[in-house]
Formats: sequence, C-alpha cells, structure tokens
Amino acid sequence: MPGQSSGVVRFDDYEVDLRAGELYKRGGRIKLQVQPFHVLALLLEKPGEVVTRGELQKKLWPADTFVDFEHSLNTAIKKLRQALSDDKKNPRFVETLPKRGYRFIGALQQSKAAETAGRLLLHSTRVGQVTRLASDGKLSFALVSIDEETALEREKLDAADDDVGLSLLIASQRLLMVRHGTPVRILEIREAANRCQVRILEGEHYGKTAFVPFNLLDESNKIDSQRRDESDAV
Repeated sequence: MPGQSSGVVRFDDYEVDLRAGELYKRGGRIKLQVQPFHVLALLLEKPGEVVTRGELQKKLWPADTFVDFEHSLNTAIKKLRQALSDDKKNPRFVETLPKRGYRFIGALQQSKAAETAGRLLLHSTRVGQVTRLASDGKLSFALVSIDEETALEREKLDAADDDVGLSLLIASQRLLMVRHGTPVRILEIREAANRCQVRILEGEHYGKTAFVPFNLLDESNKIDSQRRDESDAV
C-alpha cells in the first residue's frame, strides 16, 4: 500500500495504525469504533479507487451476519467522517459515489524509506539515457568534475566561496568547462552523493567522463538514445 510503513499510514494530520486498529491526529488518539475503522482500512488499501458497497458488505458483514447492512454501513461512514472532520458534500478524504460505493481521495504520505526506494528506482531507469547539461546559473557553461575526489574538493571550495581554488582546479583540467546544452550519456548514478557519472558526447571534451550534480541535468532536454550512434571509445 502506498504510504504504508510497518502497518502505519499517514495522510494530512492523521496517522492510521492498521495493526493496532487506532487512529491519531497530530499525535492524539481519536476514538473510532471497530467497523468505521475497518471501512477506513479497506479504503486505504486502494487509495483513489472505488470500493463498492458490495465489497464492503462481503468483507465486513458476511452473509451469516444478521444485521441491517445498509443502515450499518451508512452509520460507519458517518462516524468515520466525523472522526476525520470530513464533509460529505465537500469531502477531503472519503468521497461518496452514489449507488456504487466510496473512494479515499486524500494524499497519502510516503515514508522516507519508500521515497528513497522510489528515487533509486527512478534513477536506475535513467542509466544509459542521453540528456543535456544545464549551465551553472547565468553562465553559458557548466563546471563538471573529472572524478569524485575533485567533486568533493569543489563542494568544499563552493562552501568557502574560494574562487581562487576553483580557478586552480579549472587550470589543472580537473574541472571541465562544458557548454550549456551539451549532450551527455548517464553512466552511473551516485544517489548518496546526489550526482551521477556521465560521458560527454560533443565538443572540446568529447569522450571524457565527468561527475555531475543532478541539478545540472536538464530533464526537459532528454534525447532518445537510439538516435545517437555514440561510441564509448575515447
């Protein structure tokens, strides 16, 4: 389930502990009866999707349960909305679809672990893609490091506003000046360092590899790698 970590789901100011069967708002527990909680749990299993009244009846009120289903479900939904301070006419969380069922429309919050996994998956799909470099600020070029040692040294120089140190790195060709818009192929993602290794595909530094911060990759200018006949030989 999106947004679930160890049985806990979070949205807005609310936290749902599915294992304990408890609902919290800003750390304070909200009293919610068993059936309304179960309805909430079922809606959270399929956020954004319709859960029909038939599904709710089958899972929460089995055929051998002698109860007025319509009245019981309506009561459970009413109590759930009260617990969430939700409005039937202008819902933020529980939407009614007349004669069909209900849908959870709130935005679930991803756990940090889920966010990290998502980023790793996204980055892994980018390896091999060809994109373009974006310039540093208003400059017509980007400064890229030839190796990770230089990248770390540059970070320290940037933090200290040491322009002389940067100039020395440029003079020694450890920092390369690459024109804005130059195509590069992504070779490897370094998630922890927030940068990736690329191969430069055009210009003075054609064929060289460099380490580039993610923010210097212009995602609006991705290039179909199948259109380029690029050789990795320098």
